[in-house]
Amino acid sequence: MFRKLHDPEQRALTVYIDGLAVPAEKGESVAAVLLRQDVEWSRITPVKGTRRGPYCLMGVCFDCLAEVDGVGSVQTCLIPVQDGMRVARQRGKRSLRA
Repeated sequence: MFRKLHDPEQRALTVYIDGLAVPAEKGESVAAVLLRQDVEWSRITPVKGTRRGPYCLMGVCFDCLAEVDGVGSVQTCLIPVQDGMRVARQRGKRSLRA
């Protein structure tokens, strides 16, 4: 649905979304990278199982929640990408790990 208007060139970083390498650019949010994917949802709701994706892009709606580097329920619109970051689409309730 969305795409970059320019090529990131040498400033490109690599982010892994559900294990797939995806190019990203320093300074953009994880949510922006998710929106450029063929499958642009970031989580499945725990009650009805519906797909949700980045919506407000300013940290108000919580629709962009995903697992980032092993931490669940992260608001991806507020997190800038980092090289090697691992993002997993969140399915259902957040699991708490001890």
